[in-house]
Amino acid sequence: MEPFKNIYNQSFFERFISGLQKVYPMFLSSRFLEAIYDQEWEGRELKQRMRHITLCLNQELTNDYATNVEILLQSIPYLKEEGFKSNNLEFIIYPDFLEVFGLAHYQVSVAAMETLTQFVSCEFGIRPFILRYERDMLHQMYRWTFHESEEVRRLASEGSRSRLPWAMAIPAFKEDPIKVLPILEALKDDNSEYVRRSVANNLNDISKDHPEKVKEIAAEWLGVNENRVKLVKHACRTLLKAGDKDIMPLFGFGAIDQLHIHDFELHTPVVQIGQSLEFGFEVENTSISDELLRVEYGVYYQKANGSLSRKVFKISEKKYGAKSRTSVTRKQPFKVITTRKLHVGEHQVSLIINGVELEKRVFELVGQI
Repeated sequence: MEPFKNIYNQSFFERFISGLQKVYPMFLSSRFLEAIYDQEWEGRELKQRMRHITLCLNQELTNDYATNVEILLQSIPYLKEEGFKSNNLEFIIYPDFLEVFGLAHYQVSVAAMETLTQFVSCEFGIRPFILRYERDMLHQMYRWTFHESEEVRRLASEGSRSRLPWAMAIPAFKEDPIKVLPILEALKDDNSEYVRRSVANNLNDISKDHPEKVKEIAAEWLGVNENRVKLVKHACRTLLKAGDKDIMPLFGFGAIDQLHIHDFELHTPVVQIGQSLEFGFEVENTSISDELLRVEYGVYYQKANGSLSRKVFKISEKKYGAKSRTSVTRKQPFKVITTRKLHVGEHQVSLIINGVELEKRVFELVGQI
C-alpha cells in the first residue's frame, strides 16, 4: 500500500508549479524542487512534508505577505485547470501558509480564509488565529454562519471544534463550550448536510468534556424534523457508545428485561495478528411486542502496561420482532494500523444491548507467524 505521504510526488509538483507560474512567472521551479527534495525528505511523514513545502514555497515568493497570499488565491483557477479538484488534501499547504506566516496579519489572513476554504478547508489553519484572536474570531465565525458558501459556513463549525482530530486543541472551548453555541445554533438547521454533520461533530467534541450540556441540547433539539434527529444522534454518538442512561431513552432504546443472549461463542479463541476474531450469538426477544435494539460489541484491547481498554463497535440498530430469536455473527479484524498498536496477550469481547453490557468472553491475541 502506497504511503499516504506520497501524495506529494513528482506529478503533484509539476502540476502545482505549472498552475502557480501562470500567476507568478518568476517562480523558480528548479530551485524550489531542489529545496523540497533535501536529504531529509524521504524520512518526513505527511504533516512534516506539508510544513516543509510551506517553508520552501515562502522562499520562492516575494518578501510581502499580502502579495504572496494574493498569488496563492489567484493560482486556484489555474490549479483547477491542471486537474486539481476542491478539497484535495495536498493543498493543506495553503492554509498552513496562512498559519505559519500570517498570524501577525489578521485582516489579510482571515479574508483569505473565506476564499481559500472554498478550495481547501481551512479548519486546521484557522485554529492558531482562534487561540490568538479568540473574541474577534468568534465574531467572524458567527458572521460566516450566514455566508452563501457551505464550505465557509462549515468552517465556522468545524474550525471551532474543541477537539478537532489531527489538529491543535482549543483549551478555552474545552473549558467553556458556551462560547461556540451561538455558531452551532445558527447552523443546526442549515440546508447542507455537510454543515449539519459538522455541527454534530462539534457537539460530540463538547460531550467529552461537558456531557450534561450536550444532553440538555439533545433534549431541546430533538423532535423537530428528521434532519435534526440525525444531527443530534450523530452528536451523541460518544454518549450512545458509553451507554449513557439519559441519552438512550431519547432515541427509543428502552429496558432489556425481556431480552436474552444465547450461545455466545468464539469461533477463534486464539487470534493471530493480521487475522480476525470471529464470534456468534443469538438475541431472543421474549416480549409480545417488537423492540428497538442497539446491538453492539466491545473489544477490550490490551495496552502496553497490561491493562485493558474498551472500544465499542455497532452491529445493528433496528426493531427485533416480538417473540423472535435472531442469529448474529461477526468478524473483528486485528490488522496492524497506524492508529492502534496491538499487544499480544489476553483480550476480551463483550456484547452490549441498549447500552447495557452483558456477557463477556476472553480470547488470546498472538503474534504473526
